[in-house]
Amino acid sequence: MDKVINSKTGLKGRIKIPGDKSISHRAVMFGSIAKGDTKITGFLTGDDCMSTIACFKKLGIDIDVNKDTVVVHGKGLRGLSAPKEALDVGNSGTTIRLISGILAAQPFDCVLNGDASIRKRPMKRIIDPLLQMGADIESENEGYAPLTVHGRKLKAIEYTMPVASAQVKSSILLASLFAEGTTVINEPVASRNHTEIMLNYFGADIKNNNGVITSSPVEELYGEDIDVPGDISSAAFFMAAGLIVPDSHIIIENVGINPTRTGIIDAFKAMGGYVEIINERSSGGEPVADIEVKTSRLRAITLEGDIIPRMIDEIPVFAVAALCAEGTTVVKDAEELKVKESNRIATMSEELGKLGVVIKETDDGMIIEGGQKIRAGRVYSHLDHRVAMSCAVAALTADGATTITDADCVAISFPDFYEKLESL
Repeated sequence: MDKVINSKTGLKGRIKIPGDKSISHRAVMFGSIAKGDTKITGFLTGDDCMSTIACFKKLGIDIDVNKDTVVVHGKGLRGLSAPKEALDVGNSGTTIRLISGILAAQPFDCVLNGDASIRKRPMKRIIDPLLQMGADIESENEGYAPLTVHGRKLKAIEYTMPVASAQVKSSILLASLFAEGTTVINEPVASRNHTEIMLNYFGADIKNNNGVITSSPVEELYGEDIDVPGDISSAAFFMAAGLIVPDSHIIIENVGINPTRTGIIDAFKAMGGYVEIINERSSGGEPVADIEVKTSRLRAITLEGDIIPRMIDEIPVFAVAALCAEGTTVVKDAEELKVKESNRIATMSEELGKLGVVIKETDDGMIIEGGQKIRAGRVYSHLDHRVAMSCAVAALTADGATTITDADCVAISFPDFYEKLESL
């Protein structure tokens, strides 16, 4: 599908965004291996999260879906059953990496596969620690999907994370629920901690002492109600739009502001952006608030180090904001961008280049000269939802109508993104 985005001024209004993708995935997974029912409200019904539901249905779990309310009828830690066919994770890296930790300990074998994008995304980063725990995982293509997981008895390990990755950490933690002994994960740089929060909410015994995470065995997890907050990764597009489009004032309601995810807020504030956190509260152990943004005069910053894992998914739209800042913005330590749905360093540089601006690629990030004029044009999403939405934000400040090819890939995380954008 092609989508035409016209330039705009005066974006004003209050909006609600879809539920957090990370939390939605985890609620279904953890509810499936918990005893009793888990009711999830505010569930993100994007393609990725629906892939997770489809996989657990094939593993014998009854799951009811009514719009954004999902009820998972969990069968306990040892209640999954062998699927009759391969599990298709679609485009979801979260699904394949986290479910591998669960399947590694089951008393059956299972094949995991996905779309062409998934088959290009590295899985060795989860395979290696799971093998150390005693897992038996085969990959047909040297560390890439499809994966064949042969269920085995697992043992605890101590593992130092070579790269900050919530998906890798979560895969190990899920495997640790079935392992003999206490698993220790050393996390030199903090990544998002939704897994630890929610597993403990369900009855796990996970502790974090200054980056040393321990997971001790429990007999059972128990289903709980989960109210999913809005996804800050989705909110970031409207935050950026509100900051760079003239005469704008937007309030984004009910957004999760977990400190491991709020790097984008810190970055925009460091640029001089008007970003206010209002109406703070808590839901299921997760902090939630409304976010208010206004058109601002932005200045360039250098983005590096510990903040990168806290905003890795938001860097594409951050790059768009940087084009509208004064000075030269530098992004470092962001090699992880290369192994997302697309190589986001390359794809953002390529597609924004079609709009008349230059982003210089580096080995671990990008260099962005501010003050460049964005022109209307035709861009390609690379079937990457965050590239498509970032280009849409850039198009708002262009000098005409911009066309995004294969724009419907936004359904992965934000099915009604364009409608929300047009509503302002």
